[in-house]
Amino acid sequence: MAIFDFLKGEFIDVIHWTGDSRDTMVWRFEREGHAIKYGAKLTVREGQVAVFVHEGQVADVFTPGLYMLETNNMPVLTSLQHWDHGFRSPFKSEVYFISTVRFNDLKWGTKNPVMLRDPEFGPVRLRAFGTYTIRVREAARFMTEVVGTDGEFTTDEITFQIRNVILQEVSRALAASKIPVLDMAANTADLGRLIAGAIAPAIDAYGLEVPEFYIENISLPPAVEAALDKRTSMGIVGDLNRYAQFSAAEAMTAAAAQPGGGMGAGLGAGLGMGMAAQMAQAGPWGAVPQQAAPVAAPPAPPPPPVEHVWHIAENGATHGPYSRASLGRMARDGGLSRATMVWTAGQDGWKPAGDIVELAQLFTVMPPPPPPGV
Repeated sequence: MAIFDFLKGEFIDVIHWTGDSRDTMVWRFEREGHAIKYGAKLTVREGQVAVFVHEGQVADVFTPGLYMLETNNMPVLTSLQHWDHGFRSPFKSEVYFISTVRFNDLKWGTKNPVMLRDPEFGPVRLRAFGTYTIRVREAARFMTEVVGTDGEFTTDEITFQIRNVILQEVSRALAASKIPVLDMAANTADLGRLIAGAIAPAIDAYGLEVPEFYIENISLPPAVEAALDKRTSMGIVGDLNRYAQFSAAEAMTAAAAQPGGGMGAGLGAGLGMGMAAQMAQAGPWGAVPQQAAPVAAPPAPPPPPVEHVWHIAENGATHGPYSRASLGRMARDGGLSRATMVWTAGQDGWKPAGDIVELAQLFTVMPPPPPPGV
């Protein structure tokens, strides 16, 4: 039986690769002693190329199709072997199948923050990450520069080096872009194309190309993001004096509402101690002596609210500012109406005076009718 199998193998030889691995870039066709029958069939499917390596040299590269391994189909290998047309013995060569499809969703990311000078924030540190795809563009160069004699070459064996190239160009592109940090999110597509073009020469030296390159996120350090959030909140709040008063009142309310502790417990204890001191100094019949114990001074009142001053827009010009009292006199004399456009600090644009609660009262208080005979 063994002799029959050996003779059968000498007459029929089919070379092909049907692996379905999603990360295998190169696979070597295994054959006992690397002996390949002259006239064997070679099947190269779409998304593949076959590379013949003879005595350490790349002999032939076959694109997708069906081939009969004969001298007229293998001119390079024939010249290496010095075959004639009557040669029929098996030859020994290695056959490598190389996948030419795209290998997608490969990750990249900055190991350390990238230092750059922002026109608004000054020196800042940025981190970035994203995905990219690779594809074998030139099989022979990829074999000689990267694969060598590896019988099964996967993406993990090359992506580490590609990531190093990417990170070098990402750092350089971010630092040289002169794009403000707050505008980088709107320019990730342009930055991606810039980086892809910068890494192309280094990747081409491996026989590869990067058809797609994406920047998914560019982020600031957590401390800078927190400061930026505070700055955004300040812009939303507007009048900081009123916001400070409101925050203090909210904090006192929340502390007083906590059962068994907090400011509420402290206030209650203080009031209780004051009442106990007064009762201890009372007479036998509960009369309070003339000289009562000093009571703690009440807390100072909050600062008075800041009075708004107003600007008036009339006939394409602005004038002011005016106090509320001045606007009241103008309303009485007819120089200010409900439709007059006014603005004060912290207000969102110009508004009619009649639409502002603080000024609407100036038009509702009307003087009493004059006395008879006047």
